[in-house]
Amino acid sequence: MSVWLPSAPCTPGACLERTGSATAVPRAVLRLLAVTAVLLAGIALLPVGRLIPAGAVRWWCRAVVRASGVRVRLSGAAAPTGGVLLVANHISWLDIPLMAAVRPARMLAKSEIRQWPLAGRLTARSGALFIERDRLHALPDTVARIAGALRGGAAVAVFPEGSTWCGRAQGHFRRAVFQAALDAGVPVQPVSLRYRLGDGGSSTAPAFVGDDSLLASVWRVVSARGLTAEVEVPAPIPPGTHPDRRSLARAAQACACRGRTGEHRASVITEPSVAGTGVRPRSPVLVPGTAP
Repeated sequence: MSVWLPSAPCTPGACLERTGSATAVPRAVLRLLAVTAVLLAGIALLPVGRLIPAGAVRWWCRAVVRASGVRVRLSGAAAPTGGVLLVANHISWLDIPLMAAVRPARMLAKSEIRQWPLAGRLTARSGALFIERDRLHALPDTVARIAGALRGGAAVAVFPEGSTWCGRAQGHFRRAVFQAALDAGVPVQPVSLRYRLGDGGSSTAPAFVGDDSLLASVWRVVSARGLTAEVEVPAPIPPGTHPDRRSLARAAQACACRGRTGEHRASVITEPSVAGTGVRPRSPVLVPGTAP
């Protein structure tokens, strides 16, 4: 891997909260089946996807999240029509359908997602733009393809941190993708994503970080009780208001990452085993707070 590849200090042992219990397994299994059914329905409709109204696509994306047992709270203004670059902080695999619930868009995704079961196929056939993050010389071509899609009136959704974070802290928005918005002369729509457990503060349960497996992350979500995804859509950043990609990236991050502490809190984490999945429980780990 190249040294420039974005990474985060967040790890499953240091950041993730325990969710569920043995008594929650039946409920979690039902949710997992529901998520699979909704994803399969989406895959079946992909051949006629262009004929499906945007409102129906947004409803389906919210259905994926709700089938996981996660409530959705969407606030703010509607995203602009026409070409627009949607950018958000990145925490979980749930971020992808939540972004599409704001506005259906072509997703900029890491090439590894192609290998994900169901979700990988769905992403590939949805018109996603894939980026090989370990090939620096391929970046200009990726930016040019994004700019071309934006000029054509498409919405493109990007997670500029380049890696998932636990939600209690965040990374810097990488500047390169914002050059595509400048070149195409389109607005940038920041989106702020946050997950809460019950009435408490931010929850790291949905985070998909470090060497966490997709299966373990999905199980943690469907096992949780009272998870809520909060999606805030602030005012878009009009074209021509920032002279370069550096200042545009900073402005977008200020909108998308408001309220983050930038710190990891010490916690003791244990994870329940997942029957029949091969995921083993981790030993309790005491992690001192660190500032990334």
